[in-house]
Amino acid sequence: MKKVAVLQSNYIPWKGYFDIISQVDEFIFYDDVQYTNGDWRNRNKIKTDNGLLWLSVPVGKSESRLICDVNITSHDWQKKHWQSIMQFYKKAPFFEEYKSFFEDFYLNKVHNNLSDMNIGLIKKICSEILNIKTNFKDSREFNLQGKKENRLLELLEKTEASLCLAGPAAKSYIDEQHFADKNIELKWMDYSGYPEYKQLFGKFEHAVSILDLIFNVGSDSPFYVYGWRAT
Repeated sequence: MKKVAVLQSNYIPWKGYFDIISQVDEFIFYDDVQYTNGDWRNRNKIKTDNGLLWLSVPVGKSESRLICDVNITSHDWQKKHWQSIMQFYKKAPFFEEYKSFFEDFYLNKVHNNLSDMNIGLIKKICSEILNIKTNFKDSREFNLQGKKENRLLELLEKTEASLCLAGPAAKSYIDEQHFADKNIELKWMDYSGYPEYKQLFGKFEHAVSILDLIFNVGSDSPFYVYGWRAT
C-alpha cells in the first residue's frame, strides 16, 4: 500500500503538518494552485510573554496567482522575524543548540519565492531535526490537466497512491465516493492527542510554529510530532 499526502506548503508550519508528512510514503507539495490570503502559506504564530504573535512574510494581497508564483520582493522581514524569534525563545532550553540552523535560514539566505522557501525549510527540518524519511515530490512534476477535485484525483492516480491522508479542512470539498471509485482509500488526519511539553509563557498552546517545539524539547521533537503514537 502506498500512502500519499498532498498539501500546500506553509511557512514554518506547526507540528501537525510534519506529523502528516511522517505518516505517508510520499508527500506532494501542491503549490501550483491559487494563492489565498489569510492562510498559512506566508505566516505562522509563535508564543510570547504577551500572547501569540503572527510572523508574516510580505507577499502582497493579490489572489490572481498560483502559490508557486508568489514572489517575495522585500527582504527586511527576514531580520525582523529572526529578532522576534530570538527575543522570545532565547531562554528556551535548546535555543542555543538550534540557533545556527535557523539563523542561517533567516540571515544568510535571500528568499525570493515563497513556495521555494517554504519547501526548502520544511525538507531541511524533516531530514536534519525530525528524522522523517518520507519521499517528497512537487505537483508541478506531473503535468496535471484536471480542475479542483478531479485534479487531485489525477495526481493521486499518477503517483499510484492506494491511500490518501488528508487534513480535516478538505472535508468541505472532497467527495469520498469519488476516491472510492478510483480505488483510493481516503483517511482523515486526526490532530487530537498530542502530548504537551514544557512551554514558555503560560498556558499551553498546540497551534504554534514547529520552532516552539524544537527550541523547547530539542532532540526529543520527533516524539512530540509522531513518536508518541507508538507508546
